[in-house]
Amino acid sequence: MPPPAAPAICVAVPLEDDLAARLAEAGAVTRVDPEAPRARLLAALGGVHGVLLSTLVPVDAEFLDAAPALRVVSTAAVGYDNYDVALATRRGVAICHTPGVLNAAVADLTMALVIALSRRLFEFGAYASSGAWARGEPQPPLARDIAGKTLGVVGYGRIGREVARRMRALGMRVVWHDVSGAPALADGEDAPDAERRTLDELLRESDYVSVHANLTPQSRRLIGARELALMRPGAYLVNTARGPVVDQAALTEALRSGAIAGAGLDVLETEPPDPDDPIVRLPNAIVLPHIGTATEETRRAMRELAVTNLIAALRGETPPAIVNPEALAARA
Repeated sequence: MPPPAAPAICVAVPLEDDLAARLAEAGAVTRVDPEAPRARLLAALGGVHGVLLSTLVPVDAEFLDAAPALRVVSTAAVGYDNYDVALATRRGVAICHTPGVLNAAVADLTMALVIALSRRLFEFGAYASSGAWARGEPQPPLARDIAGKTLGVVGYGRIGREVARRMRALGMRVVWHDVSGAPALADGEDAPDAERRTLDELLRESDYVSVHANLTPQSRRLIGARELALMRPGAYLVNTARGPVVDQAALTEALRSGAIAGAGLDVLETEPPDPDDPIVRLPNAIVLPHIGTATEETRRAMRELAVTNLIAALRGETPPAIVNPEALAARA
C-alpha cells in the first residue's frame, strides 16, 4: 500500500520551529502536549500514520490498537525497551531511534565521571563549598591518577569504543567484554587498542568498570552481587548506559560495605529515584539525572534524526535508523 498523499503526523515531543516546519511539509501535523495524560494521546491517534514520541510512553497493544493506520513511531532516543517491537513489527509499524549522533556526548560524560571519581572532585568541591577548607578542617584523602590504570568496558558498541579511544589517550589500558560477541566496526572505523576478556576476567582485572551495554533480557542486571564481588576493593563502577543493567540494591550494598571504592551513575533502575533511595545519598557515589545526551548540540541532532526517520518511513523509504526494517515489508 503506498503512503497516503498527505499523511497524518502526531508530534508528542517538544520540537524546534524549523523541524516542525519540515514535518508540516510532509503531512498534516497534530501537536499533543508531552505532559498530557496518556488517554489524550491515544485519543489523538485514530487516523495517524506517523508519531514522534518519547520513549517514556509505552508502545504496546493498547497504543497500537488506538492507531490502526500507524506506519512509524520515531523517537529522539537510542533505547526503546518501552516499545513492543515484536508486536509493532507484526502490525507493520516501523520503530525508529537515534543512535550514533549521541556517541560523543555520552563518551565525554563517561570520561568526566572516571576523572571525577579518580580525582575525588565532588568530595573536594563539597569540602570547599561547605566552609571546611576555610575552617582548616582535614581534607579528603588523596586522589588517584588514571594513567596506567585499567579500564574495563562492558558493552563494546559505538559508545564503548568511543570511551576506549578517549581513555587510551589519557594513558589507560583498556579491556572489553560484550554480551553479543565482537561488534562490527563501522566503515572506515579503526578498532581501539584494547583486549577482549570474559566478563569475570574483566571485573577482576579492571580498576574502573564502565557499562555501555544495551538493555536486553540478557543484559538486565548483568552486574549483580556476584559480579560486584569480583571487582577489586579499590575499583570504581561507572554506568552511563541503562540503569537496569546493574542490580542497584546490590550496588548500594557494595558501596556501603566498601566492597568497591565508588560509583559514577548517570542512570538508575527507577528514574527519577525515590528521594529516600540511599543510592543518591551515599558519599562514594556520584549520581546524575540521566544527562548523557544533555547538550544543546546533541539533543538537536537527535530530534533532527528522529524527524528524518519519520519522514522517510512515511514516504515508503527505509529510514536511516530503523530498529525493525522487516516491518516495512509487513506493511507493503
